[in-house]
Amino acid sequence: MEIPVFVLDAFTNLPFKGNPAAICPLMHELNDDLYQKIATEMNLSETAFITRTNPSDSFSTGSRFRLRWFTPTNEVDLCGHATLASGAMLFQHQNNVNHTVVFETLSGDLAVTKKGDGYVMDFPLSPPAQEDPNAFRDIIKVAVGNHPVQDVCLSPTTKKLLIRLADSCERSVITSLKVDAAALQSSEKSGRVKGVIITAKGSPDCQPGYDFYSRYFAPWNGITEDPVTGSAHTVLGSYWSEKLGKKKMLAHQCSTRGGELELEVRDDGRINISGQAVSVLQGKITI
Repeated sequence: MEIPVFVLDAFTNLPFKGNPAAICPLMHELNDDLYQKIATEMNLSETAFITRTNPSDSFSTGSRFRLRWFTPTNEVDLCGHATLASGAMLFQHQNNVNHTVVFETLSGDLAVTKKGDGYVMDFPLSPPAQEDPNAFRDIIKVAVGNHPVQDVCLSPTTKKLLIRLADSCERSVITSLKVDAAALQSSEKSGRVKGVIITAKGSPDCQPGYDFYSRYFAPWNGITEDPVTGSAHTVLGSYWSEKLGKKKMLAHQCSTRGGELELEVRDDGRINISGQAVSVLQGKITI
C-alpha cells in the first residue's frame, strides 16, 4: 500500500520556518495503530490524516472532510498548524475548487478559507481561568526560572497552562529561555496540564507591531517545543484580547523557527487564526 504524504511549513511564507506538519490524504480510513505508527515515523509535532466524508467527492471537489491529528506518541483533540497545512495542501496540491473547506474533527467543525496569499481558520476560543501561582510553583520554576511572573492561568478544555512574564521582561527574555522538557514533564503529573505556554506582552509600536510573544512546550504529548502552535493561540487570543482590549492582534511565536499569526476574536465565542503555509516535501509512504 502506498500513502501520499506532504510536508508543509505552517504560519510562515518561507521554507524551513514556521511549524512543519505531515499531511496524508487517504481514500479510506486506516486503523488507529497504523495512524500512530506513521506519525511516529514522520516524527513531527503533528501528522494529519484527511479522509472524504462523501465517497463520491474527490480531494479536488469535496468541501467537507474528516481530519485527525497524531503526535509521535498520541492522538490530540485540536491542532492549528496541521489544520492550516491540511487546508493549504488541498488548495495547493489538489487544486480544490471551493473557497472554504470544512474539517470534521474531535473539536467540531473547523473551516479553512483561502484569503489572499494565506488562509483563515475558524477555531473555538479557549478562555483560561486565573490560577494561584503557588499551585503550579514547581512547573513555573522549571519553565521560567527566576524571571518575574505576572499571571498564571489554566485553560481547562485544552489543559494548557499559561505563564505570563512581567511586562518588564523584553522579548529577549522569552527567546533566551532554556526549558528542560523532561524536567517540565516530571514537575507536573496530576494530569491537569498537558502543555505550557510562556507569554509576554509585545511591542505594538515597533514594526511589525506584535501584540504579544509566546513559546509552547508539550512533553506530555511527545513534543519538546512546538515551533508555532495554533491551538495555544485559542487560549492566548482569549487572554490577550481581554488584557489589551483588542479584537484583532498580531502574534509571534518565538521558537527557533519562529512564526506569525493574525488573530481576530469574535463575539460568537470563536477565533479566526490566519497564516500562510509553504510546501516543502511530497512523497509516498510504502507499507
